[in-house]
Amino acid sequence: GTVILSAFTTKLAVYALARGFAGTEILIYIGAVMTLFPIFFAEIENDLRRVLAYSLNNQLGFMVVGIGVGTELALNGTASHAFAHILYKALLFMSVGAVLFRTGTSKASELGGLYRTMPRTATFCLIGAASISAFPLFSGFVTKSLILDATAVEHYPVIWAVLVFASAGVLSHSGIKIPYFTFFAHDSGLRPKEAPAHMQMAMGITAFFCIAIGIYPEPLYALLPYEVEFHPYTTSHVVGQLQLLCFALLAFAVLMRTGIHPPEI
Repeated sequence: GTVILSAFTTKLAVYALARGFAGTEILIYIGAVMTLFPIFFAEIENDLRRVLAYSLNNQLGFMVVGIGVGTELALNGTASHAFAHILYKALLFMSVGAVLFRTGTSKASELGGLYRTMPRTATFCLIGAASISAFPLFSGFVTKSLILDATAVEHYPVIWAVLVFASAGVLSHSGIKIPYFTFFAHDSGLRPKEAPAHMQMAMGITAFFCIAIGIYPEPLYALLPYEVEFHPYTTSHVVGQLQLLCFALLAFAVLMRTGIHPPEI
């Protein structure tokens, strides 16, 4: 139920805004705020389902910014990112849900070391984490890049900087925090069974599309409302994103050292 509510129903509002309010400039600033404020709550949250809920608002902010910019590139970015978001957010919710099903908890402070007995669930969670973090070769990279480029082309440098910062925050609280504290970090002593076969199948199908879209985005681009003349895998795009990811990894390490992200939250 959570997967459906989080991944699908929120896109109805995005669709309504795109149909009725594309190019409304105030949405750019509303969306920018939406990308920022959930980061700080997600960083200090112990319940991983709530972390995912905060990151949901963050990702919706990117889409609202794209609607506010209102150009063909921006609206293509919004549509494609909405589709990619359904996949990787569903995958993350299913991963955490599988852990909750087997352990009875989704609190980071009570988990850790589960990769030993739930390796496939851990792998699926890492794929979802890489996708939401916009790692190259994963779905989030080929969709979020459209929105970032649209803000740069339309000369919104401050908004672009906000989105870049928000992207780093996503990696910290969803890309690293969720898989790290769930499956790695300290050993909680829990030894649950692997997720049931039907859960693994659902996660596996979703993970496949997260990777397939990242490697070969052209079929998704062909479905977008406007013709796409955008190539995500240029040297500047890839290098820039890798630099951002390295910065976010460093920030997470600093949070660990300063005690904001200890093994026991």
